[in-house]
Amino acid sequence: MIVITGGAGMIGSNIAWQLNKQGLDNIVIVDRVTHEEQWQNLVKRQYLQYLDKDQLLHWLEGRTNIDAIIHMGAISDTTERDFNKLVDANIHYSQNLWEWCSNNNSAFFYASSAATYGNGEHGYDDDSIANLRPLNAYGYSKHFFDQWVLQQVSRKRPSPKYWAGFKFFNIYGPNEYHKKRMASVALHCFNQYREAGSVKLFKSHKTGYDDGMQLRDFVYVKDAAAVVVHFLTSALASKACTNNIYNVGTGQARAYKDLANSVMRNMGEIPIISYIDMPLDLQDRYQYFTQATSEKLRDAGYDKPFHSLEDGLKDYVQNYLMLNDPYC
Repeated sequence: MIVITGGAGMIGSNIAWQLNKQGLDNIVIVDRVTHEEQWQNLVKRQYLQYLDKDQLLHWLEGRTNIDAIIHMGAISDTTERDFNKLVDANIHYSQNLWEWCSNNNSAFFYASSAATYGNGEHGYDDDSIANLRPLNAYGYSKHFFDQWVLQQVSRKRPSPKYWAGFKFFNIYGPNEYHKKRMASVALHCFNQYREAGSVKLFKSHKTGYDDGMQLRDFVYVKDAAAVVVHFLTSALASKACTNNIYNVGTGQARAYKDLANSVMRNMGEIPIISYIDMPLDLQDRYQYFTQATSEKLRDAGYDKPFHSLEDGLKDYVQNYLMLNDPYC
């Protein structure tokens, strides 16, 4: 049996989709749905049970048939200011699940974030997480858990036989519609053009970056899910894999302007872009460049190609956003 926390979320529901494609439906979905339409992320999934996040630890008591916990559930709002909420949801909850898997011979795979890298002054190399300085409390909560995991391993404390953490870069794709402000720029661009006939991007507030030329490593959600499923499949087959923390990115930074233009062209429209000031609460916490190194992921045996930005957006826009039913 496989437990997916955050299973009604964007990445979690896509992981469940890929497992269903492989014929696996012995899945327990764990989440707390707060958006009125988020349930639609689950309509096309086959799974055994749905649990609220606060039910999970009690439900796990005495169970011996859990092969893996895929922990995608967290507060993912990069503007969250209540640090106590982040500690409880992103640190303590994750620690409890790690310890349960360690004591019950279950694999554990969890979502970290590229937000742990801060403004990139120490690069984006997943070989070392030392000296990283996240720009917001969300990023720090993810960084703290990464550090804690590596401490458990280095001090030879109980750890899952198979585990991996995934530093997801900028994910976009189907089933993100509940994320509101935290949805990808791709979705915001699509909605803006459909409603207003043009797209607004943030002006640059940093020397060396023109408006719209802020750079991100954009990752199609289907690729992110495929990476997680690769590690899970290896664990279920008891294949040797390197337990570690991995970047999940294309390795190619692209400009927001490129993304916006591609979204509009895939809508069959002529691109029209204007630039607006960045909100004050983001200006000091904004990453102007992210780009994953991927050598460690490849060395661990993941050899599938990632979608290019153009190919990912073509699938997202034409096969989901332009349809009456945009859910994967």
